[in-house]
Amino acid sequence: MKILVLNCGSSSIKYQLFEMDTKSVLAKGGIEKIGLADSFIKVSLPNGEKKTITEDIPEHTKGVELIFKVLTDPEIGAIKSLDELDAVGHRMVHGGEKFAKSVILNDEVLEAFTACNDLAPLHNPANLKGVNAVKALLPNIPQVGVFDTAFHQTMPDYAYMYAVPYELYEKYGVRRYGFHGTSHRYVSQRVCDFLGVNPVGQKIITCHVGNGGSISAIKDGKCIDTSMGLTPLEGLMMGTRSGDIDGGAVSFIMEKEGLDANGISNLLNKKSGVAGVSGVSSDMRDLEAAANDGNKRAILAQNMYFYRIKKYVGSYAAALGGVDIIVFTGGVGENQASCRAAVCEGLEFMGVKLDAEKNKVRGEEAVISSDDSKVKVCVIPTDEELMIATDTLALVK
Repeated sequence: MKILVLNCGSSSIKYQLFEMDTKSVLAKGGIEKIGLADSFIKVSLPNGEKKTITEDIPEHTKGVELIFKVLTDPEIGAIKSLDELDAVGHRMVHGGEKFAKSVILNDEVLEAFTACNDLAPLHNPANLKGVNAVKALLPNIPQVGVFDTAFHQTMPDYAYMYAVPYELYEKYGVRRYGFHGTSHRYVSQRVCDFLGVNPVGQKIITCHVGNGGSISAIKDGKCIDTSMGLTPLEGLMMGTRSGDIDGGAVSFIMEKEGLDANGISNLLNKKSGVAGVSGVSSDMRDLEAAANDGNKRAILAQNMYFYRIKKYVGSYAAALGGVDIIVFTGGVGENQASCRAAVCEGLEFMGVKLDAEKNKVRGEEAVISSDDSKVKVCVIPTDEELMIATDTLALVK
């Protein structure tokens, strides 16, 4: 069975085509700069080469149409006809409290999803455009929505509620929702398969860290807490996001800098984090290089980044009543040994003991804790697209 996975952003569409019988990727690529004069699609070819095709892509339907055209291209395509596609799975960002699992996308579901637009005004409308584009071009193909927020819907109320007037929750749904749920679900399941243990009975902390980052506490396969909140701004320090910050500091900055709601949102989401503190870059590779060259602000930003992760790991070990497995994933978690070492340093009291030699791994599944460590520390590369394809297969079957 062939399943196409789409991840539609406001000006981009990423795609992967899976052959689910073998769980192999037949094709992948992405469109960028939708609606701009220099829009293009970049295609990864089977031999590892990348081909870029510049084309006018004014909106998402045209983008999906171009992806279909590339997939069936005689030279660089992966299928002969669109009839070979069995289903399309979509990454859907914010399902609010309405969706605790993946669902077939019908009119009723899409109406409920649209009602969550206020919670993710940039992402949800873009996700919807992708669904509608496929519907316009292939009206009879089944489509499935897999929600970033769904995995976190098992959190207890005392974990997801904010200490603000309860009426704000009742009127506007102000609470913690969490994100990266598809990634946290994938790696928490995969690490159990990798270690040969049953998820039931396991206390797992998953660290999805990269330009964006979040941490989840998972007990018996279910999320009981996560670091991102109503929006992806809360929690860890990220590439350009501040993460946790005193609400009083927010109003103080607004007053001093003369910022309105949009202005402070832009500052906290796009000008803060690693980039804002270091003045170097939002990319941890650039930051590490600058820190190694002795740049004091880069060193400070790096230390802050690592410390926030460690602090959440410690707090979630308390929330879980201990920890059996710690997982690192995401661009930084999978590839930066110095980050993993810094986070685990000082956690020996919890039974964490890292093996420096094993920790040299990059982008591969591995146990990086020592043989005598009470807590298994692992690197598990995430695969959100495969998770979306797997959910889609289960539902359309």
